[in-house]
Amino acid sequence: MSTIKAIAIKNRSRVAMQSIDSAQISKNSGILGDFRGAQKGRQITILSEEAWQKACSEIDVELPWTTRRANLLIDGVEFDETYINRKVRIGEVELVVTRETNPCSLMDAQQAGLTTALTPDWRGGICCDVVKPGTVKLGDQVEFD
Repeated sequence: MSTIKAIAIKNRSRVAMQSIDSAQISKNSGILGDFRGAQKGRQITILSEEAWQKACSEIDVELPWTTRRANLLIDGVEFDETYINRKVRIGEVELVVTRETNPCSLMDAQQAGLTTALTPDWRGGICCDVVKPGTVKLGDQVEFD
């Protein structure tokens, strides 16, 4: 079983991520306050803590997880193509995995080599859409069907 280790949002493109302790999630706007939440196919992004650590190790630098610009950091799982279309349950919230989160050039703008380090093995995380709204908070259990 996985656990939410951290939650972050950004209110517009290219601004610093804001760490929060809990988040309201809606079907229309993803995590309230996050500007990408209305974008179907990518309402919420999830990053594996283990995959993030592997990417940072590969480039020999410790970076805050928010450098990746994902919404949720979870532990205990590493993603691959078998996660597409799987349900994600976090308390009352239900999400569905739509695709891999591909690292973009913004990653190298923050740290040389980060794009390449995030590319293999779905290290960049997953994109999800909201199926059932609700609230998530730090420490919540995350289950995949």
